[in-house]
Amino acid sequence: MDERKQLQHIISGAKRLVFFGGAGVSTESGIPDFRSVDGLYHQKYDVPPETILSRTYFEQHTEAFYRFYRDKMLCLDAKPNAAHRKLAELEMAGILSAVVTQNIDGLHQKAGSRNVFELHGSVHRNYCQRCGKCFDAAWVLHTEGVPHCPDCGGLVKPDVVLYEESLPDETVSGALDAIQKADVLIVGGTSLNVYPAAGFLRYFHGKHLVILNRDMTPADGMAELCIRDKIGEVLDEIRV
Repeated sequence: MDERKQLQHIISGAKRLVFFGGAGVSTESGIPDFRSVDGLYHQKYDVPPETILSRTYFEQHTEAFYRFYRDKMLCLDAKPNAAHRKLAELEMAGILSAVVTQNIDGLHQKAGSRNVFELHGSVHRNYCQRCGKCFDAAWVLHTEGVPHCPDCGGLVKPDVVLYEESLPDETVSGALDAIQKADVLIVGGTSLNVYPAAGFLRYFHGKHLVILNRDMTPADGMAELCIRDKIGEVLDEIRV
């Protein structure tokens, strides 16, 4: 059977479909990923992006962190692509039960998805570390230097999981519960090289595992179906 017809057959028969996605889901919206040839990790900076996006660097070089963050992480003009829209449609149809994402761009929610577990947080939530007041991404984008709370003067930090920080417990438990209960798990746009998130696949005991990714992943051997085309193009063909 043709790969895309096989995917259609699997999705049409799904009772509790879960989509587990990474940066490759948003590249078709113009948001750069990290590990591809033209991704952030291959661009030249005085300090590697992995270092800049660490808790230590945030605390010790806050202004430099925010320069990078505003320049590279806040892609507020990005629009949901065909993958985001199809997943929202599948949820509305009662086929998809959850999206588990490593992305921080909020595009799944912008497309209409409701049950989204954001493992690495979101650029759209930023909290004062002193009083807890929340600020949106546009507010951070239009501040200069280090953003401070206008009410109490406290340092504002993005609700994004930095290197050296733990994933939020409540989000992790919700995501794992959804994956454990799924009969179909579609993994898309992720290299499955970032832990602990990559280890989530161990909790899937359902019937069909599908990998949609441009490159090979460590889980390809476990999957029933691997498709190496653009995720948006593939999912756009799915009939709900």
